[in-house]
Amino acid sequence: MAEFRVRVSTGEAFGAGTWNKVSVSIVGTQGESPRLPLDHLGKEFNAGAEEDFQVMLPEDVGPVLLLRVHKMPPAMSCLLRPLAQDAWFCRWFQLTPPQGSPFLFPCYQWLEGAGSLVLREGTAKVSWADHHPLLQQQRQQELQARQEMYQWKAYNPGWPHCLDEKSVKDLDINIKYSTAKNANFYLRSGSAFVEMKIKGLLDRKGPWRSLNEMKRIFNFRKTPAAEYTFEHWQEDAFFASQFLNGLNPVLIRRCHCLPKNFPVTDAMVASVLGPGTSLQAELEKGSLFLVDHGILSNIHTNVINGRPQFSAAPMTLLYQRPGGGPLLPLAIQLSQTPGPNSPIFLPSDDKWDWLLAKTWVRNAEFSFHEALTHLLHSHLLPEVFTLATLRQLPHCHPLFKSTGLGIGGFSELIQRSMKQLNYSALCLPEDIRTRGVEDIPGYYYRDDGLQIWGAVERFVSEIIGIYYPSDESVQDDRELQAWVGEIFSKGFLNRESSGIPSSLETREALVRYVTMVIFTCSARHSAVSAGQFDSCAWMPNLPPSMQLPPPTSKSQATPESFINTLPPVNATCDVILTLWLLSKEPGDPRPLGTYPDEHFIEEAPRRSIATFQNRLAQISRDIQERNRGLALPYTYLDPPIIENSVSI
Repeated sequence: MAEFRVRVSTGEAFGAGTWNKVSVSIVGTQGESPRLPLDHLGKEFNAGAEEDFQVMLPEDVGPVLLLRVHKMPPAMSCLLRPLAQDAWFCRWFQLTPPQGSPFLFPCYQWLEGAGSLVLREGTAKVSWADHHPLLQQQRQQELQARQEMYQWKAYNPGWPHCLDEKSVKDLDINIKYSTAKNANFYLRSGSAFVEMKIKGLLDRKGPWRSLNEMKRIFNFRKTPAAEYTFEHWQEDAFFASQFLNGLNPVLIRRCHCLPKNFPVTDAMVASVLGPGTSLQAELEKGSLFLVDHGILSNIHTNVINGRPQFSAAPMTLLYQRPGGGPLLPLAIQLSQTPGPNSPIFLPSDDKWDWLLAKTWVRNAEFSFHEALTHLLHSHLLPEVFTLATLRQLPHCHPLFKSTGLGIGGFSELIQRSMKQLNYSALCLPEDIRTRGVEDIPGYYYRDDGLQIWGAVERFVSEIIGIYYPSDESVQDDRELQAWVGEIFSKGFLNRESSGIPSSLETREALVRYVTMVIFTCSARHSAVSAGQFDSCAWMPNLPPSMQLPPPTSKSQATPESFINTLPPVNATCDVILTLWLLSKEPGDPRPLGTYPDEHFIEEAPRRSIATFQNRLAQISRDIQERNRGLALPYTYLDPPIIENSVSI
């Protein structure tokens, strides 16, 4: 007989403890022990507790391979249903044999109801590194169980595939919000809804009476950035700056040749360019930039309060003044088809004509951002990455451890974008080079994003270097290749033109790929999500819908027509409420680089994690130092604000 010491750690979250009975079976190379109860006098497994138990093995099972955990409700629990369903969050087990060093078995899972769970000793291993048949079998069984639990479905034709569940309440407990996060989210949404309801704004279907009346809602949970937006939203420099550091900083690109369907002339822009230069000269110097919302052409629009809404597909030409001056708009065309009914609006036009043209561009930014930059790139694709990880990588794998248009219009826009989506657009350094915006001043999304990308890339490179000694070791990891292949087929719909790899051949390719996944699910999401409320709290800066069609001539806009073009009162409030909720992390935060679930137990990856955290801390200090000198600080890529993954 051999005596083992078993140490058990229970999570600290609300409801993490359990009244259920827990036992373990120790699996070795020579057999498996019977169930060994973990029992003390009184209640075990309280939240936050670490407890020791002594268990006796009746016979030797050989070197330890696995730990089988059994959870059963106590006797008579059939009379008390909550006890029978009592969930338990186990952090880890530590098994100390009579002789030798202890084994750590990371768990970090909820166990709900009666059942068993098989845990491996915590050393990370790729598929080709497992040699014992029992360990190989365990990997296969874990993945088979997960593939049955997490299945794909096509939500809409042409969209990335997603998890086949009907509602959030049907999700497995291990991928739901924590109880604290869930409660905080609904409390926040409830209080905000009541506030709007009391003000009588949610039931008003008509237009706003004036810009002054809109100030009533502007007092709703306003932020310093929202106040800055309110004060500067009509200014050309602020309008242009939002293409760099607003909620959609991914569309602006350098323009060396004007599109044929955007016939801007020297006479139109001479007042902004000044004497001694021309459009062609500025194009050759690289000081002109283009934002093209052409993908919105002829998109289906929504119906709000019984009224059809309208959209535009504008093109905006911008000018970077020499000497580091502000980026300024030169010209705006509200359609992709030039002609008498599609004038080119200019800063020299009547005030309300120019303001209305800029507001149509901001509405296009809202539609493009919410459907593509936010929903597609920052939610639908991360869901593909996550679901493929759950289905193809077991817990012991090192990558698992580090890891106004209406619905119809949104769906159509996503289908169009999926046909154009390419790998380089998801890799920030390449995206910056492709758009030609490496040196435009004041582009803090680029500056901070490249710092974060570099830190993630170095971290990933160190982890990959630990577990993959050669390119051949990447090619031979069947689980890794299945993961990449499933992302290609389910997320990018087998489109070879996307440039997304369907397999990986080298360590360098693996580093790039994993960096892209981590950056997309963390920093990119923060950059395009955290500022939504800041941009929309003053609705004219980012109108979610437009009730009148785009102007087809100049000198027609008035203060009244401007107000009547903006969304109605109730639609404004609905969107502001939603974006306020989506911009705020609902508690229980896990910033980038923070890993409370300690899946890695080896010293080398732990050192890499510590180094990664130090790099992020230095980036944060640099960002905060720079922001002290800015009238509008750019905070959305400050590492403490970035969540480890998409969490809202």
